[in-house]
Amino acid sequence: MGRLATIAGAVVVLAAAGCSDIEHSRTLGNPDVPARTLAQQVCSNCHGIDGNSTSPNFPRLAGQPEEYLRIQLTGFRSHGRSDPAGFEYMWGLSHHLTDGQIEGLASYFAAQAPTRNPDPPAGTPEQIRIGSDIFSHGVPGRNIPPCSGCHGDHGQGKGLFPRLAGQHADYLVKQLTVFQQTHQRPAGVAMSAVTHELTRENMKNVAAFLQAQ
Repeated sequence: MGRLATIAGAVVVLAAAGCSDIEHSRTLGNPDVPARTLAQQVCSNCHGIDGNSTSPNFPRLAGQPEEYLRIQLTGFRSHGRSDPAGFEYMWGLSHHLTDGQIEGLASYFAAQAPTRNPDPPAGTPEQIRIGSDIFSHGVPGRNIPPCSGCHGDHGQGKGLFPRLAGQHADYLVKQLTVFQQTHQRPAGVAMSAVTHELTRENMKNVAAFLQAQ
C-alpha cells in the first residue's frame, strides 16, 4: 500500500507540474526496470528524453557529471536534499530507486549531449557581460570567488561540481537563493559561503550569462 501511495503521489505531482505521458510512471517502484527505461519513460516527462529540458521549472541534465547526478539522486532518495523543488518533485519519484538504478540514471544523462538553451535571453547584453565577469573573476571586493574555479572555464562542470552552461536562468537563481538563505542542500555546503555576499542582481546576471552558453 505504501508503494502505491508513493507512486500515486508522484503522478499527482507531475500532472500538476504539466508533465505529459505520465502513465509510464507505473515503472516506478520496480527494481527490475532498467535505468534507461526509467530515464526515457519517467524522467523524460520533465527533463526531456535527452536531458535537455525546455521548461525553466526543470533543470537540464544532459552532460552533467555522472558523480554529481548520482549524489543528487541519492540525496533526493534519502530526503537529505530538501529544497522546495526536490521535496515537491523528486522525493516521491526517487523513493524506491535502487543503487543500481541511480547509477544507471546518472550514467544515462551524463552521456547525453547538451544542446543550446532555447529560452529567450534572460538579460541584456550588458547584464550578460557583467555575469560573465563575475563567473570568470568573482567579486574580489566582497570576497566572492570566481565560479569558474570549480565549475570550469566554460561552466562545463566536473566531478562534484555541476554543469552550469546552458542551464535555465530561473532555475539557477532559485538554487543560488536556496544556497544563500537555507541549509536545504547539505551536499552543497560550500556554496553557502560562496553565495553569502551575492546580491539578487549578481545572481540574475550570472544566471543570464550561463543560460546563454
